[in-house]
Amino acid sequence: MLATAAALPARPALGATARLDQLKSRPRRPGEASFFFYDAHFRNEAVKVLPGEYFVYDEDILIMTTLGSCIAACLWDRERRIGGMNHFMLPEASGSGADGGRYGSYAMELLINELIKRGATRATMEAKVFGGGAVISGMNTINVGERNTSFVLEYLRTERITVVSKDVLDIYPRKVCFLPASGKAMVKRLASTNTDVLAAQEKVAASKAAPVAAGGSIDLF
Repeated sequence: MLATAAALPARPALGATARLDQLKSRPRRPGEASFFFYDAHFRNEAVKVLPGEYFVYDEDILIMTTLGSCIAACLWDRERRIGGMNHFMLPEASGSGADGGRYGSYAMELLINELIKRGATRATMEAKVFGGGAVISGMNTINVGERNTSFVLEYLRTERITVVSKDVLDIYPRKVCFLPASGKAMVKRLASTNTDVLAAQEKVAASKAAPVAAGGSIDLF
């Protein structure tokens, strides 16, 4: 299903500023996303998840990120109706594990543990997975996107969390939006031009490359 853009940018709805102020004033946990804004296209409050960050919430604010070879896992508890997203760059750290949220093994644990703290259970969680694209020319030989994708799918299988949908691999950067109370995810495949920011992220990932540890709907917008 394709969502269409509004003809004109919308003004924030009444109460939107108050909710943004509330979100911005909350204490932040280590690694928790903190860039909040009002998205005029979706007419909703939003938070951007940067590499190494995560965000969990029980109301339908937009959790957003942009991906190249990185992965975003969106987890949702269908009974508790709470969800979250992470954004990691590599499967595992080769050294001490500094910048832990940048690595899948820690990022997944961080996201799952935060959901459980808020009442979710593994038995009622489901996942939607995005990213892992080979978006930067000349970097396919290290297979970062493939390795990230293989890691997250194996991790979720081991944890017995069902992957209900995914949009992974290929050559496209992606913009992902997730609504954590309803579990709805939306993805937009971006043109493979103007990827300077993603290119910088890919180069960081390549310089720290490490060995890999051994159905639902997605809307386009």
